[in-house]
Amino acid sequence: MQELKLSNWLPTTNKEVKIRGWDELDVILFSGDAYVDHPSFGPAVIGRILESYGLKVAIVPQPNVNDNLQDFVKLGSPKLFFAVTGGCMDPMISNYNANKKRRDKDAYTPNGDIGFRPDYATSVYTKILKDKWPNVPVLIGGIEASLRRVTHYDYWSDRLMPTILESSKADMLVYGMGEQPLREIVRLLQKGVPFSSINTVKQTAVLLSEKDKIPKNSNWEDVEIVSHDICLKDKKAFASNFKIIEQESNKLAARRIFQKVGNKTLMINPPYPTMTEEEIDASFDLPYTRLPHPKYNKRGPIPAFEMIKFSINIHRGCFGGCSFCTISAHQGKFIASRSQASILKEVDTVANMPDFKGYLSDIGGPSANMYKMKGKIQTICDKCVAPSCISPVICSNLDTSHKPLTQLYQAVDNHPKVKKSFIGSGIRHDMLVPEFNKNADPKELDDYTEEVMTKHVSGRLKVAPEHTSDPVLKLMRKPSFTYFHKFKERFDKINVKNKLKLQLIPYFISNHPACEAEDMANLAAETKDMGFQLEQVQGFTPTPMTVATVIYYSGYHPYTLKKVRTPRTRKEKDEQHRFFFWYKDENKAWIRNTLNKLGRQDLLDVLLPKKEEQWRKNKPGKPKHTFNDAVPFNRRKNKVKYRSKKKPR
Repeated sequence: MQELKLSNWLPTTNKEVKIRGWDELDVILFSGDAYVDHPSFGPAVIGRILESYGLKVAIVPQPNVNDNLQDFVKLGSPKLFFAVTGGCMDPMISNYNANKKRRDKDAYTPNGDIGFRPDYATSVYTKILKDKWPNVPVLIGGIEASLRRVTHYDYWSDRLMPTILESSKADMLVYGMGEQPLREIVRLLQKGVPFSSINTVKQTAVLLSEKDKIPKNSNWEDVEIVSHDICLKDKKAFASNFKIIEQESNKLAARRIFQKVGNKTLMINPPYPTMTEEEIDASFDLPYTRLPHPKYNKRGPIPAFEMIKFSINIHRGCFGGCSFCTISAHQGKFIASRSQASILKEVDTVANMPDFKGYLSDIGGPSANMYKMKGKIQTICDKCVAPSCISPVICSNLDTSHKPLTQLYQAVDNHPKVKKSFIGSGIRHDMLVPEFNKNADPKELDDYTEEVMTKHVSGRLKVAPEHTSDPVLKLMRKPSFTYFHKFKERFDKINVKNKLKLQLIPYFISNHPACEAEDMANLAAETKDMGFQLEQVQGFTPTPMTVATVIYYSGYHPYTLKKVRTPRTRKEKDEQHRFFFWYKDENKAWIRNTLNKLGRQDLLDVLLPKKEEQWRKNKPGKPKHTFNDAVPFNRRKNKVKYRSKKKPR
């Protein structure tokens, strides 16, 4: 690998701009993340994309908002526009945990240091730029802007907020993956079209004043959602908006969305079609250094970079549509897959990095096993409005063949410098269960599962059943926990067949809408009976642009407008969380009292059986089996499934 010069990175200072021989810049990009020139970091992708269109681009990473604001003027004014992103994560997720406590680490900052990214970074940066440079357009994008493009609930302030275009005063918003709309915006600007006149580009949103005329487009149908002012007064009306927003976001031929915001009108143009293989390859084949900017050399490693340094992203998008997840809202429901040639080219680049030791940390994507999957008959997908292709059942039109993925893994492993490639991304285990994935070839599913288990896992395979309660799972758009049992049977069979000692690690969520204390008790009992002692769990965090967040705030399901109860108080959340840790002494008395009140002696007998309690008294210490063991802790001859007595909602 050739030695890199400072000019190999996008410039971040006036000195670096002059090294390139530039007198002026076309675009200056402000980012909430440290600058890592890698295709997994959105700000770097946007910078490189703009550069590929022949523009002179500079990036200002993590500008200081607590001094004289010198970072916002040091590079002067760009010829075309400022671009602003809060970073690879919503800044509020970066800064706070599910309990609204400030995190002690920021994964996208050198050394994990905190304090380099303001809350609501996109709005903060944009307001400063509009104050300093009132006549220069500001274009916002990234996940923060994308998921806050309409009226949304903000968990951290516990209130409804208008479109981020209103709160930030930005001129335009690009939502989702930005390559396609940016190309068109740049094309129009280079033709001499004023920025203020650009308002019909797909996958963009603008806020129109009373004086602005609604641009006409005979190819688009329009739909108006409930105004921001009405949403503030009527939670049910707010909930009703989301069905339209989600369906239009996932359509291949979507309608243009309008929403009144005071005396202004928000206009969200339809999204672009899913990126073609050629288009997504072009994005990944740009001249990234794949390294943090040298300015950070003495500040310490950037945790997020260290995690993906030797990983390969093979596709974008997710058709799971989980009600608590934002991936499809940002990246889209349809899968955009890279060609095997492009992936192998990147593998070769990584393999020739000087500190590569032969191990690829991840060959994956949002869901590792959705590569190359799409509709068998495209015209059926063209008319589809379903938010998920695999819930409540796998669509009969979906090609779920894992053969291209298995072949890709084998091709990667054939590289002479690759000793082993791991699958670090989450795997949809339900798609590997023939009883659920009925249209797939069972042998092909087993071949893929065996390939992963024997060659691409380092001791543990992590999957996410998320819950055991069917009503909760239905709301989550996840399959019945029955299929996790089925998957575990296949996992154990392959483990024995190949004389492996792999551990299956399931992930669960507490405090999700529709989840009651009794559901968590069921979860604890059923997972214990399977041999798991859970040590790491996740509390539900309401993030903008998800079904679950709409329910959390409004109390209504946006598709049915029926009421759904959600644990909201700290007491409720803590109590649900305690069931995960039934084995801890400090929780036992509380669990015993709670289950006695619920009349669930059956669950109590599983979680805290008298014989086991006596055994612990006589022999104190850690239980013989932990959550890592494949052997059940309390296996019985007749398997019992623990289900809530409540009727499904």
